[in-house]
Amino acid sequence: MNTKSPQNNLVPLLIIGILFFVFGFVTWVNGTLIAFFKKAFDLDNTSSFFVTFAFFIAYFFMAIPTSHILKITGFKKGMSLGLAIMAIGTAFFVPAANMASYPLFLGGLFTIGIGLTVLQTASNPYVTILGPRESAAQRISVMGIANKGAGIISQKIFGGLLLAGGSATVANLTPQQELDKVITPYLVITGILAALAILILLMKSLPEVSEEQEGFDAEAIANKKSVFEFPSLVLGLIALFCYIGVEVIAGDTIINYGISLGFPEEQAKDFGTYTLWIMLIGYIMGIFLIPKRISQQKWLTYNAILGIFITIAAVFTSGFTSVLCIALLGFANAIMWPAIWPMALDGLGKFTKIGSAWLIMMIAGGAILPLVYGQFADMYDTQKAYLLLIPLYIYIFYFSVLGYKKKKW
Repeated sequence: MNTKSPQNNLVPLLIIGILFFVFGFVTWVNGTLIAFFKKAFDLDNTSSFFVTFAFFIAYFFMAIPTSHILKITGFKKGMSLGLAIMAIGTAFFVPAANMASYPLFLGGLFTIGIGLTVLQTASNPYVTILGPRESAAQRISVMGIANKGAGIISQKIFGGLLLAGGSATVANLTPQQELDKVITPYLVITGILAALAILILLMKSLPEVSEEQEGFDAEAIANKKSVFEFPSLVLGLIALFCYIGVEVIAGDTIINYGISLGFPEEQAKDFGTYTLWIMLIGYIMGIFLIPKRISQQKWLTYNAILGIFITIAAVFTSGFTSVLCIALLGFANAIMWPAIWPMALDGLGKFTKIGSAWLIMMIAGGAILPLVYGQFADMYDTQKAYLLLIPLYIYIFYFSVLGYKKKKW
């Protein structure tokens, strides 16, 4: 139980808010990098989406090892370690640019993903612990707003730096000159991450927290030997995989999609921010509506249906209307993480921690599903490829109505 006053918790929560800002800043710049590398290296759609693959696949490989690392380091040192690893990953961008090496850029993104896995796993408990448990959902939503707000800022900054193709001088840059654009901003990011790592390590106002064993119904799980004996969790893992996929596709493909429709880079570079602004609206509505007006389960159901209809509209409209439909998917996606997570973990008791680690692994949906979208885009076109989202939303709908209730196989 948290015994600290709100005043004493303010500084630690502010620090965690800064870290969530960092999550968003480095994650949502991927949409800009996809379009940038596609042009600089003359890539097809599938190859360009190795940006998201390299970044998000790190969660799959590192989620469970991270839980063991944190038992050794503790949460505070774990956060510092995560930031340090991220700094190493961003530093990779300098030799990658000098060598014009796309694989080295991907190696840097994979390393950033490893650091982010450690950082997120270590920092998430603070959001719940630093304050009353009954208001934890509000704090999570505020952190989500910090995350998406940072994404808007990063896409604005990097869109202007990397995709500003308005002048003849910029338009005639060689591929090497294009790649050199990343050196200065990523050196700055490396310095900021390294400084934050040291600051977190030295800061005494950020308390060390311990993992508390969740209470559980001993009778209900007495015969359970494995976390996979809980159908609601297994079905929830698939739902989270699908959700991360649709969120990353909606946020990270929209710039390329706009360019493929004939919009100039100067205009298309801002399309990703539309998705994030609309996600912010979804978060804010969630703060005010859930659970007073509507349950998370019902809100998830309605938004899965909304995602299906918006996707259909995106595929069968044209021009900016279609682009705007992809951005509107941000509203449908906003509620999904805070809804699927507790629904999947409900009733796990002593299996809660390993269940959480498996859910973190499902962030790999952001690695796999954008690649599938890229394959469809190369086989058909960038618009028809969005049909991939429909079965994903249908599955999320199934989980929200029936899957989360399933207690036996």
